[in-house]
Amino acid sequence: MVNLRGCESTSSEVRVVLVGVGAMGCEIAKLLLRKKGVRVVGAVDPAPDKAGRDIGEVIGLNRKLGITILKDIGDLNVEADVAIHATTSFLNRAYPQIIELIKRGFNVISTCEELSYPFIVSEELSKDIDALAKKYGVTVLGTGINPGFLMDTLVIVLSTACQDIKRISVERVIDAAKRRLPFQIKIGAGLSPEEFMLKVSRGDITGHVGLKQSIAMIADALGLKLDRIYEEPIAPIIAEKEVKSAFITVKPGLVAGLHQLAYGAIGGENMITLSFKAYIGAAEEYDSIIIDGTPPIIEKISPCIHGDIGTAAVIVNLIPKVINAPSGLKTMKDIQLPSAILGDMKLFIAKRSKSLF
Repeated sequence: MVNLRGCESTSSEVRVVLVGVGAMGCEIAKLLLRKKGVRVVGAVDPAPDKAGRDIGEVIGLNRKLGITILKDIGDLNVEADVAIHATTSFLNRAYPQIIELIKRGFNVISTCEELSYPFIVSEELSKDIDALAKKYGVTVLGTGINPGFLMDTLVIVLSTACQDIKRISVERVIDAAKRRLPFQIKIGAGLSPEEFMLKVSRGDITGHVGLKQSIAMIADALGLKLDRIYEEPIAPIIAEKEVKSAFITVKPGLVAGLHQLAYGAIGGENMITLSFKAYIGAAEEYDSIIIDGTPPIIEKISPCIHGDIGTAAVIVNLIPKVINAPSGLKTMKDIQLPSAILGDMKLFIAKRSKSLF
């Protein structure tokens, strides 16, 4: 089957359906409304405080947009060029939703972290998504600021200037005091060390999802055959002095946040190291990439890129790239060089429908 719903010319606006109107979905929706050449035509979210309401009210515009948030994907009765999926971090939960969106002929851009490089999570589910996307002539991509850009795509792009590479080290440090309360709770801020470890063991605290995906993507792009990708257990960062946010005060000895480490190893040597720290009271926020190669490359962004703002930007800016891409399940290493879209989005769409060839 060939997708005939995609933009066949540059004469019409790009039509977008939002699946998931939580904090991230709202951020994406508000950005879309500021862009030219793109229009939100539908929205889905089963949450009782969202389903049945106008999306304009839900995202905080205090005015209606004439789009009622539906409870289920099956309730959608619109044609669209792309569905922006923002419901879960985990592939097994996203899978049935992605499949349903594909069958409706929608290209899909998802914030699902495991979908950023799903082959290391489930080769079977990845093959299913890829085959069905090709059948319906659409493209599926998992992305965001991280994974999707800062700790993988940006590394891959910077490596272009290297003749050879010995090691890669990437670090992201976030001052959680500047983030939303749900994020601060997610990293265990304010807990005792014992409470923190208990919540980690129960899966209540999962930390950042996607470090393994980022390592696998980097290795694949560079042609590295890793022997092993592994993560150290999530570790608490203990406050040495009182630190606080607008929501939480952390006394000395309590948990301010967390630290995660992941590695890609070859022959017992860690070729790729990713470090993620998020805690209240971080003295400096930054994103850094160090490539030990010829020539050596040291890149630092300070302060670090805000996760919600950056993810919304990545998702929206990639809409034309995904619509124009060959059909199937793709990762960021497969997509045309990303960039900001500052002009009329519909002018970035190729003047052709997708095909299976």
